[in-house]
Amino acid sequence: MIREAKISDAETIAPLIIQAMGALAYKFSNTSDHNATIKLFEHFFKETNNQYSFENTLVYVNENSELLGSLNAYDGAKLVELRTNFLDYLSTHHGLKNFNPEPETQAGEFYLDTISVSPAAQGKGIGKQLIDAGIILAAELGHTQVGLLVEVDNYKALKLYQNKGFQIKDEKKFIGGSYHHMVYQIFS
Repeated sequence: MIREAKISDAETIAPLIIQAMGALAYKFSNTSDHNATIKLFEHFFKETNNQYSFENTLVYVNENSELLGSLNAYDGAKLVELRTNFLDYLSTHHGLKNFNPEPETQAGEFYLDTISVSPAAQGKGIGKQLIDAGIILAAELGHTQVGLLVEVDNYKALKLYQNKGFQIKDEKKFIGGSYHHMVYQIFS
C-alpha cells in the first residue's frame, strides 16, 4: 500500500533517501560520516517547505505495516523555494558556504527526486508502484510532464524508467556528475 509519509517515518526514510542519492548525500552533509548524513536527512524530512520533507514523500508499506520504499517528489517550479531552507542550513551547520547546485528540475515538470526501496524488498515491484504513484499524483495536481534524473551509467535504473514510459530528454550536469534527464508525458 502506498500512503503519504508521516513525520514518524523519518528514521526509516532517511537511509532510503541516502541510498537513492548515493555519494550526493555525503556531498550535501559535507562529511563521510554516515550517521551525520542520516541525521541531516532525518532533520529535513521532519521539517516543512523543503525538498526532502515528509510533505513531499510517499511511502510503500506492506501488509505488516513495514515501510519498504519511498518516493520524494514535488513541483519543479518550487525548486528554488524548497531548496532555500536546505542550502541555508547546509551553509550554517555543515560548512558549505557558497554551495549552489545546478537546478535539477524546472517549472512545467513534476519532479521525482528520490525513489528508493529497502534492499531486502528489491525486485518485488515496489519501485514500479512508487513510480506509478508519482505519475498519478502529478496528474492529480494538473501536471502534464514528470521528470527525473538518472546517472548515465546506471543502466538498470535507466531500463526501469524506459520500461515505465520515460524518455531521455537531454543530459544534465549535477554536482559534478552526468545524468540523463528523463521525462514522462501525461496525456489526458
